[in-house]
Amino acid sequence: QVQLVESGGGSVQAGGSLRLSCTASESSFSFNAMSWYRQAPGKQRELVAGIDTRGTSNYADSVKGRFTISRDNAKNTVYLQMNNLKPEDTAVYYCNAKRLVIANIFTDYWGQGTQVTVSS
Repeated sequence: QVQLVESGGGSVQAGGSLRLSCTASESSFSFNAMSWYRQAPGKQRELVAGIDTRGTSNYADSVKGRFTISRDNAKNTVYLQMNNLKPEDTAVYYCNAKRLVIANIFTDYWGQGTQVTVSS
């Protein structure tokens, strides 16, 4: 069973920075993409940033220019560097790994989530 272990969440004031880490129990090359999602209270889970095996990344408009996703394949780890944090970034952040099963069918794996709280 694939395990994704997140770390790095916490509380910070607006304008501050945090770096989230997600380490997979299997080689990161075995996943087609790894991503970070977040879910704020009363809201749906949303994609924050993703990165594929080629290193191509994508971001939600709300975090472009402030967040950076990266991966260290030797450590099976994906990172999310979050700068200039805003109160609206407050949420539980989840690591996601996506693996192609067949054709266009993927299996999703999720971490347990890590809380990020940004105070004004």
